[in-house]
Amino acid sequence: MGILKRAGDLLYTFRFLTLLVTPFDKTKAFEEGIIDADGKRIKTYKKGTEAYKEYYTPFHRLVFNVKRLMSKVPGGGSRLASYAAALYLIKENYSISEKKLLKDLQEAGIDSTDLLAEENNWFVHENNDLAKGLYKLKFEKIAHPFDMPVMPGDKVRVEEDIQPCGEMFGINIYEAKHVRSNTKVYVTSMELLR
Repeated sequence: MGILKRAGDLLYTFRFLTLLVTPFDKTKAFEEGIIDADGKRIKTYKKGTEAYKEYYTPFHRLVFNVKRLMSKVPGGGSRLASYAAALYLIKENYSISEKKLLKDLQEAGIDSTDLLAEENNWFVHENNDLAKGLYKLKFEKIAHPFDMPVMPGDKVRVEEDIQPCGEMFGINIYEAKHVRSNTKVYVTSMELLR
């Protein structure tokens, strides 16, 4: 894969995640009066304007629709830990420091404290080891490499008690094995069910 394609993939992945965790009322589309606080397009807004073309592209509509769908799912707010795991995947795959990710999030107007979530410690020992076992995932994820979707209800295996492989904004990230594809997937304790 060429370096330019990888850079483009990284850019769009990061843009998608950034826009996904940005509250609707903090987006340019909201500031311009294109969408309301719930992410719905305001029907009376004139479509041909420059602001509309720039801040309400097909890309924006996709992210806003995904975000609205996620908010309707019970526990949709706890998906923030899943974003942390996704950002960790980007960090590891593209060798980007957490400091750089944090700076980029701040430049996008996202407060990293909004990404903090209370961790579920049901499966975590006092020393932060994730307990050995077979788990079901609560949310859709992307396995490593980026091309493998992992669906809610899919099983992941932790072969032995493991320490976090890293953390993102204070949330512990663990490496598990997706059972169906036998590929690596990054998870947080909040995303796991027995």
